[in-house]
Amino acid sequence: MEKERWRFIDSGYCSPAFNMALDEALLDWHSEGKIPPTIRFYGWNPPTLSIGYFQKVEKEIDMDAVKKHGLGFVRRPTGGRGVLHDKELTYSVIVSEEHPDMPKTVTEAYRVISQGILEGFRLLGLDAYFAVPKTEQEKADLKNPRSAVCFDAPSWYELVVEGRKVAGSAQTRQKGVILQHGSILLDLDEELLFSLFKYPNERVKERLQRNFKHKAVAINELTDRKVTIEEAKEAFYKGFEQGLDIILEPYVLSEEEIEYVNELARKKYESDEWNFRR
Repeated sequence: MEKERWRFIDSGYCSPAFNMALDEALLDWHSEGKIPPTIRFYGWNPPTLSIGYFQKVEKEIDMDAVKKHGLGFVRRPTGGRGVLHDKELTYSVIVSEEHPDMPKTVTEAYRVISQGILEGFRLLGLDAYFAVPKTEQEKADLKNPRSAVCFDAPSWYELVVEGRKVAGSAQTRQKGVILQHGSILLDLDEELLFSLFKYPNERVKERLQRNFKHKAVAINELTDRKVTIEEAKEAFYKGFEQGLDIILEPYVLSEEEIEYVNELARKKYESDEWNFRR
């Protein structure tokens, strides 16, 4: 049987608002039947702190530090915790909830989609696997993450190499469509990351940062050589094709589509009303 063809977009380095607007636009277009299932790779200009849909900026984020470091800031339409998007490959997957290969539950669909990322890590020579919370304590931790930092919190079917998290993803379902996006870290500036959040006191910050070293890791900490962004793109492109058993067809957005996304970015994702609410 012939493999299904999905669309592939590499949108390069874009502003935080444009990145989130394009993910939303792809979800809308797919729900309207205008585009096939789509996988997108992207980067961030400037490097950006994104926060989950439900996070409270005032309580959790040190906006002075975000500004001091010249970072972008945006609230995602997906849940999860804060992510510093810097030296990474960011991906998004847009596919109908009714797709025959998509399980109905969020966690199982997450596993199917993440198979593409798993294969990508393996193509880079890393022994990645899915970790599943086993104990009641681990399951309880899922419901109440202790930290505002994404890579600090455990999740179902987390991608792990040598016991440490290597990719952080989040999912939303709207208009009958699944949008999953996430970060594949090439390098990580831990000091910068931890300077962006608020803590009850310095001791708590130090403890969280110390624990973090045992929980998260970037690709280039695990390899003998430096993996470039181009190498990562090639590996995860092939990884998604293998993991989802599809053929990817590169696509470039039309001027009309870019205009639509820019308008959505301006109206929604650049607005304080969206980014600072709650």
